[in-house]
Amino acid sequence: MLTAAERATVVPPTAPSVPRLSHVPVRSANAVLDGAWWPRSRDPIAELPGLVLALSQRYGPIRNVVVNSGAWDRRFRRLVVGTDVVRLGWFTSMDIALLVATTERGDQIDLLVVPPTTATAVAENAMAAAADPTDHRHASDLLGQVGAAA
Repeated sequence: MLTAAERATVVPPTAPSVPRLSHVPVRSANAVLDGAWWPRSRDPIAELPGLVLALSQRYGPIRNVVVNSGAWDRRFRRLVVGTDVVRLGWFTSMDIALLVATTERGDQIDLLVVPPTTATAVAENAMAAAADPTDHRHASDLLGQVGAAA
C-alpha cells in the first residue's frame, strides 16, 4: 500500500539541472537502448525534471517514466515538469540499470542508468556504448561489462 507521500504530486522546489545524457544519433528499431543517463544523485526530485525536459525536447512530451524503486531515495506518483505532469512507476522487478520513458505519442525510450557514484571513465564509456545503435547489449550487461573492463 502506498503512503500519502508516495501518492503525492511533486513540484520540484528548484530549477531542473542539466542532465548528463547521451542519445543514439538516429533511433533504430534494431537498437536495444536509446542512450544513457548519468544522474548526479539518487534524489529523483533533483534528477528527473532535467531528464524529462531534455527527453521532451528531443522526442516530444513525456507521459510517464518507469524505474527500479530500489535505485532511488524516495518515490512519488506524479512529477510536475514545466506545464506537464509526468506519471512515475517504481518497480522492484525493473532492471536497476534501465529507465523507460514513454512519450504522449506512445514512443518508448529506453535509457541505461549509470549509477551516480560511477567513476568518470567508466560512466563515459558506458554512455558511449549505450548511444551506439550497433551495440546490442542490455542495460545491466553493458554496465557490468564496461565496468569490469575498466
